[in-house]
Amino acid sequence: MAHREIAAFQIGVLGAGSWGTALAMLLADKGYPVTLWAYEAEVANEIAELAENRTYLPGIRLPENLRATTDMAAAVRDKAMVLFVTPSHVMRETARKAAGDIGRETLLVTASKGIENVTHKTMTGILQEEILHIPEDHLTVLSGPSFAREVGEKRPTVVTVAARNPEIARQVQEIFASPVFRVYTTEDVMGVEVGGAMKNVIAIAAGVVDGMELGLNTRAALITRGLAEIRRLGVAMGANPHTFSGLSGVGDLMLTCTGSLSRNHTVGQLLGQGKSLDAILKEMRMVAEGVKSARSVYNLSAKLGVELPICNEVYRVLYENSSPRDAVDRLMNRTLKQEFDDLI
Repeated sequence: MAHREIAAFQIGVLGAGSWGTALAMLLADKGYPVTLWAYEAEVANEIAELAENRTYLPGIRLPENLRATTDMAAAVRDKAMVLFVTPSHVMRETARKAAGDIGRETLLVTASKGIENVTHKTMTGILQEEILHIPEDHLTVLSGPSFAREVGEKRPTVVTVAARNPEIARQVQEIFASPVFRVYTTEDVMGVEVGGAMKNVIAIAAGVVDGMELGLNTRAALITRGLAEIRRLGVAMGANPHTFSGLSGVGDLMLTCTGSLSRNHTVGQLLGQGKSLDAILKEMRMVAEGVKSARSVYNLSAKLGVELPICNEVYRVLYENSSPRDAVDRLMNRTLKQEFDDLI
């Protein structure tokens, strides 16, 4: 895209947490006029006055062509692309409020990761239901191993964009790609979304392992078997099994299960050290998506008849007051079986 075209291609970003801010900065650095919607007035004011989101992404200076607002209509009206980066549990409410001001030809990208509790819809499923005038081809997903702070610090990052229409995927790929942000494409929207949601649940389990100081053998085994569970549920939902060997599958899973910047791993680690979930969440300002996704995955797996032992134990620890030690014992004493019986 030529520089003149970039300057005319306006982008709206909904969600001014660390990830939304980092992606807005990435796009603004490329020359796109970006309007970032913040739910909290204090965050919008920080960005306007200090060129910094000190609440969620401190220490990262933001470009001048990134404008913050609390006016959602202004953030999405007349935009060529709208990027949704809200917590997954408010995606439906946000999409519903934004729908009337989003143009029919707008590209929609979601970088939120989760599965809705009641409906078991993915994020594109919610957007499709709430923004009826947007063609299904215009719904895309951005996912992969990408901590917001490292993107903000311009460290080399590699992700994937999923869209049912390969030409739309290529358009979004070009919009986001930069010398420090490499983007691949895929047509497997479902696989990318399932991988992004479930890796947060497995990351809580990996954090529990580390909090209990069970060792590296245990963590490696848990990540490997966690990937088997992600693939199993994904295939049951119509995903391509190969997707889970890629960036949005094993790549994102490894990062979230081992990286010190992972909020989900942190929740699990504190649970493994004996802290209660309520106490942990009260001390966290940013959302750990795996806590809510654990409920969705548990109920969805029961509905589809898919066996997910690790995810089920995470659910029990979070919502049924099971002790982490008992969860480990149940997993280790399950019926013995062949490793690849359950994989396609």
